[in-house]
Amino acid sequence: MIDGSKSSQIEFRDVTKKYGEFAAVRNLSLAVNEGEFVTILGPSGSGKTTTLMMLAGFEGPTTGDILIGGRSVANVPSYRRDQGIVFQSYALFPHLSVARNLSFPLEMRGVKSTERAQRVERMLERVHLRGYEDRLPSQLSGGQQQRIALARALIADPPVLLLDEPLGALDRNLREQMQGEIKGLHKEFGITTVCVTHDQEEALTLSDRIVVMERGTIEQIDSPEALYDRPATRFVANFLGEANFLEHELTRHAPTEPGTVSMIRPERIKIGAILSPRSPADEETHCAEGTVSEMVYAGPLRKYVVRVGDDKLTVRQHVATNQQAFQTGDAVALTWLRSDVRIVQL
Repeated sequence: MIDGSKSSQIEFRDVTKKYGEFAAVRNLSLAVNEGEFVTILGPSGSGKTTTLMMLAGFEGPTTGDILIGGRSVANVPSYRRDQGIVFQSYALFPHLSVARNLSFPLEMRGVKSTERAQRVERMLERVHLRGYEDRLPSQLSGGQQQRIALARALIADPPVLLLDEPLGALDRNLREQMQGEIKGLHKEFGITTVCVTHDQEEALTLSDRIVVMERGTIEQIDSPEALYDRPATRFVANFLGEANFLEHELTRHAPTEPGTVSMIRPERIKIGAILSPRSPADEETHCAEGTVSEMVYAGPLRKYVVRVGDDKLTVRQHVATNQQAFQTGDAVALTWLRSDVRIVQL
């Protein structure tokens, strides 16, 4: 939820970035509130990284303007912008100790040595790496390097933090751990943060709002819950999680307009044995029968692909004690609430 009492810390005003005749970003307008965590999400080539590079000052817009704190920075080089940046590669100085890596931004700002030492000590305590002051980056694990990169970006108290695929180099378990770390640091420091990622789970976990981009333009901006539950377009529904698009007879009770399609999330569909006598459908519930064509066991979940006529529906079911499991070839009944069906633009 955006706090209406807070002003916009970052603004893109009708920004276009071209490389020759190719427009990597087109007519981008976006405002990020003070203290907000906004993630720009999209596939390769969507324009998300170009957008971040313009915000960081490594690229300039072809047309339009970018403001930080109400001041135009479209023509201000990166080193003159007061912001912290964390790259996927971390970009730590390999020949400098952890302490020197952290103190470097403070030296560039003319902070006195006594205060630098105090800030370094406090920051190492905050990221749980006290005692690592004299180690080189090569002597740290991937997660420890990530913590130092975050600490270095935050140590000078910049008003803006930029994250470029910050967890892309980590394995799954460490990624989940670092998501909690980033979320905690954002809450503690209250810093306006813009993150770029292609990882849907990361975006959903970290963000106050998510900006979904495709082909250089914004498809939708909303809270994680709203984006997942009420996607505006087929692309957003498909990109952010899994989606079933209902065709033919499965849509007869869900009226659509030209240029739209019905969609339901896999976890909203219930799967069970075909009962006799069958329970009739009602105004609130849709029932369909089909055959399991695939079952994948994934620990806490079972994922089924069920053929219903000419359609294939994906169903995700949380594993529970004494729960009936279905196998390939089993006849099954599917039910879902009509209220869980969403109409999205093609």
